[in-house]
Amino acid sequence: MRASPPLLLPLLRSDAVGELLAWLYLHPEDEYSTTDLAARVGTSQSTVSREMDRLADAGLIIERRHGNLRLIRADMDTIVAKPLTDLLAVTYGPAAILPPLLQSISGIDEAYIYGSWAARHVNQAGPVPRDVDVLIVGSADDDKLYDAARSAERILGREVNISRISSASWTDDTDNPFVTSLRSKPLYPLIRRRIAT
Repeated sequence: MRASPPLLLPLLRSDAVGELLAWLYLHPEDEYSTTDLAARVGTSQSTVSREMDRLADAGLIIERRHGNLRLIRADMDTIVAKPLTDLLAVTYGPAAILPPLLQSISGIDEAYIYGSWAARHVNQAGPVPRDVDVLIVGSADDDKLYDAARSAERILGREVNISRISSASWTDDTDNPFVTSLRSKPLYPLIRRRIAT
């Protein structure tokens, strides 16, 4: 049986294609190997290779070889580059924009998108998400999180709301209604770090 199209952008074949395109078009100055893209999207390298073949045939990407390495970037000189970039920013953009912004901030043990965007990502029906809700687990500085949210908003074209809780609250606080609610709903992982023991 064929899978349903993704609710974030039903024009695409799958969420993996949306996330791959978002990484490429929302970071047009970067080149990625198929291995790197597979790790970022959480899919197999063979799936990435097949999708990159399709995108290359459509003229949407530029690729070059460096030895055995296949390096890929978005082709920003096509007539569809600007509208496609805009569409990807408001659909799959959070998956490609938030991780690099948050990885540079110390004190983040875990980070997730929750709320309507995460629900649409797992194909729960509902309206187009108007904002992006992010949960930060750890002791990150609130001012740095605020700056990251504002940077993301400029690219994504929508409000980014960041909530922070301590690692202890996230792992041990079973009586906290906010934590209980979050754990019962879809979460899209942005960062998962192991805490040194």
